[in-house]
Amino acid sequence: MMTLSEQYMHRCLELASLGAGHVAPNPMVGAVLVYEDRIIGEGYHQQYGKAHAEVNCVNSVKDEDRHLIPSATLYVSLEPCAHFGKTPPCADLIIREKIKKVVVGCRDPFKQVDGRGIEKLRNAGVEVITDVLNEQCKLHNKRFFTFHTQYRPYIILKWAQTADGRIAAATSSQRLLISNEYTNRLVHRWRSEEPAILIATNTALNDNPRLNTRLWPGKNPLRLVIDMDLRLPASLHIYDKLQPTVVFNKHQHSLDFNVKLSEPANDLLGYYQVTEDVSIVQQVMNACYQMNIQSVLVEGGARLLQSFIEEDTWDEARIITNENLTIGEGLAAPLLLKALHNSTEQYFTDKINYFTRIHE
Repeated sequence: MMTLSEQYMHRCLELASLGAGHVAPNPMVGAVLVYEDRIIGEGYHQQYGKAHAEVNCVNSVKDEDRHLIPSATLYVSLEPCAHFGKTPPCADLIIREKIKKVVVGCRDPFKQVDGRGIEKLRNAGVEVITDVLNEQCKLHNKRFFTFHTQYRPYIILKWAQTADGRIAAATSSQRLLISNEYTNRLVHRWRSEEPAILIATNTALNDNPRLNTRLWPGKNPLRLVIDMDLRLPASLHIYDKLQPTVVFNKHQHSLDFNVKLSEPANDLLGYYQVTEDVSIVQQVMNACYQMNIQSVLVEGGARLLQSFIEEDTWDEARIITNENLTIGEGLAAPLLLKALHNSTEQYFTDKINYFTRIHE
């Protein structure tokens, strides 16, 4: 049975989820202000660069309840910040509002916070209780935690395959449409939830994808394309400059890392030079870390997906199988290694299996 503190922390996580797709590279955070078992304020981080959860929570308190704030307990899913970023420190707000008790879900791994918020509050005489639903709170911000503890983006692998395990037709001239219209919309929702999407040369050339979210309301991801020899024609959708695109290649480099492409970019097309002597997966990971990209949806092709699997550099896999489609010959789908099956969803002809990587 959950304790009262755990119940309020669950509410913080529910609120935090409302910021999905809008707050990266910041974490999703929810906050609840409680006076004598009555919620008098709620808030969550709604938009990157805008007010944090604690600010929105305090601002939501009705005028007739504002005198209760110093006697209330603040529940927050992630440690309050103690530094000046896009907004002032939330720890200062808590101290200024004279809130005497704060319950924190988990510590913030970001080096400019990482315990400093908790320390600042305690030094000001605030009672701070930590690690309430700690693992759930960390999992809620798995992208943020992976980025700041493993120094790479959180990797989601996605592909569609036939019932006999084929990801493409036998010849490149024949485009194979596998998933149905319902799962197509779901894929566009997935794209809206990640800051970047990655494909390789053959996928760009054979499928000519737009890699946008036209079937779902949401922000288009940054397009990452591997084209080592710069052989992709300029007529492809990836060069339409309707959304930021970075091309990994071995010939030229034009990116300015002072411009974070996870934020609105000035130049919608950039080139990142890599070498064939080092793993392309690791070079892409390093580039994403430099660009402050916290998660990437990898959509293909088969060889690129298999490279992430074999190098043990992935976190989730989402595999769409059209159970009514069999083609015989064709390009074999990737083979997952060290995978834990979590769940299955069915959308008419399409079955989606969700996996996470087993950590050893």
